[in-house]
Amino acid sequence: MGGPDDPAAGPPPGPTASASSSGGGPGSAPRDQEQVGTDVDPQTGLPWVPVEQLPPEAGEVLALIDAGGPFRYEADGRTFNNFEGLLPERPRGWYREYTVPTPGEDDRGARRIVTGDDDTLFFWTEDHYASFARIQR
Repeated sequence: MGGPDDPAAGPPPGPTASASSSGGGPGSAPRDQEQVGTDVDPQTGLPWVPVEQLPPEAGEVLALIDAGGPFRYEADGRTFNNFEGLLPERPRGWYREYTVPTPGEDDRGARRIVTGDDDTLFFWTEDHYASFARIQR
């Protein structure tokens, strides 16, 4: 039908693509790296951010999450309640949050990785939950 996941539709638009562009639904073909950063995640409606574009501290925290810790801050791994409503609605306890240290900050700073579905989905915020992107790993 000529949609963004239709191979006959041609390549996706370049960096000027709108965040409101639509993606495929569940079961769609995986996104290639060329689309990451210029498209949105069809499951959440959030923009994609490749892990390579995150600060190095975020990569370190992702590795700690994969290893099960140990984490630098006592608050890491606690439930993220999604009070802002920017992530898809899920039952309490579905999301967890982890601090991404900010060099030069004396406190936890504003950067976080929020995980969902038992640490299998990853989200990035650099502005203390004012906005999110889905991490492409």
